[in-house]
Amino acid sequence: MNISGVDLIRAASAIGAGLAVIAGIGPGVGQGIAAGYGASAVGRNPGAKGDIMSTMLLGQAVAETTGLYGLAVAMILLFANPLAK
Repeated sequence: MNISGVDLIRAASAIGAGLAVIAGIGPGVGQGIAAGYGASAVGRNPGAKGDIMSTMLLGQAVAETTGLYGLAVAMILLFANPLAK
C-alpha cells in the first residue's frame, strides 16, 4: 500500500488532532484538584467563601485555556485542513 500526497497529509492531520485532544486531560485533573482544595478551604473558613470561590474560578478559567487551545487545533486539523491543497 502506497500512501502519498493529500491522503498522507489527511492521515497525519487526524493523528495530530487526536494528540491535540489529549491536551484536555491536564486541565481536567487540575480543575478537579482546585475544586477539591477550594471546598476544603471553605470548610475550614466559611466566612471567606466569596474570596476563595472567586480565586478558584479565576484559576480554573486560566487552566481551561490549554484544553480549549488543544480543541481548537484539533478542529482546525480535522475540518479546515490547512496543509492539504
